[in-house]
Amino acid sequence: MRVVFMGFQTWGYETLKALLASRHEVPLVCTHPESQQIYEVLWNDSVKELAYAHGIPVLEQQYLHERRAIEMIREVEPDILVLSDWRTWVSPALYSLARFGGINIHDALLPKYGGFAPINWAVANGEKQTGVTVHFLNEEFDLGDIIMQEAVSIGPTETATDIFYKIIPLVASLPLQALDAIEDGTVQPVPQEKSQASFFHKRSERDSFIDWNMDVSRIFNLIRAQSDPYPNAFTFYKGKKLNIKKASLPQKSFCGTPGRIFHRLAHGVVVLGNASCVHENQGIVIESVQEEGGEVMSANDYFQHMGEYLG
Repeated sequence: MRVVFMGFQTWGYETLKALLASRHEVPLVCTHPESQQIYEVLWNDSVKELAYAHGIPVLEQQYLHERRAIEMIREVEPDILVLSDWRTWVSPALYSLARFGGINIHDALLPKYGGFAPINWAVANGEKQTGVTVHFLNEEFDLGDIIMQEAVSIGPTETATDIFYKIIPLVASLPLQALDAIEDGTVQPVPQEKSQASFFHKRSERDSFIDWNMDVSRIFNLIRAQSDPYPNAFTFYKGKKLNIKKASLPQKSFCGTPGRIFHRLAHGVVVLGNASCVHENQGIVIESVQEEGGEVMSANDYFQHMGEYLG
């Protein structure tokens, strides 16, 4: 099939690479301009450079509502549009230019976790699995009929970075399977249950701030969700921003006042979470930290005194 590809960052790069290695033809690639938004400079393999390396024309725009974009897509007479990490709404006027419309590859198990940064949100919320969904485009963002899904597990200590590496192979393989099903007429789309849908905004610095009054499992999940190279979960210590690089849960319970730097272990320092502890653990082991502008240090080396507070 003739595929107009629309994608960005590593997700888009891997999907385009798979398309270029397949039997399908890609006469036009659309991508977004480079961005300095923190989540868009991570995993930023260049869709534009990959297209240029294969001699494919590139349309680089944030939105594709202008007449020039519509005309360029119409001229190549696509069978289908394929989107991977395309970050703006695509109108029916655009995807109706293609014989089969358009499909999108989303890194979550829709209808849950539509929107942005779904891997980070899923880990932060303590989900046990996530995955990849391929769905048709419709007028609603991330709510088109589902063509196929594949789940991946989220282990209790796995980070958002671990899950990224599990998901990336799927954004290459699943679109090709979806195209085969569409082309041979065996596709059986399943409408999304809108009452089950959730839509998440882009993560910001505030979303990474640790509130020590939270349950310790939520603090641990937040730290896992903001693993390197993502912006780390952070707190403040003696007026300075302190990134938490690595943490774990202790084997026994520690209880007391939230935010207190409480106890030194061989592999880290116990800091206390929520204040409702009676029989449940309230402690989290901070293993390594990084003061803003400083070097990564073990928590045992960084914290010289017990009994002080993070906040």
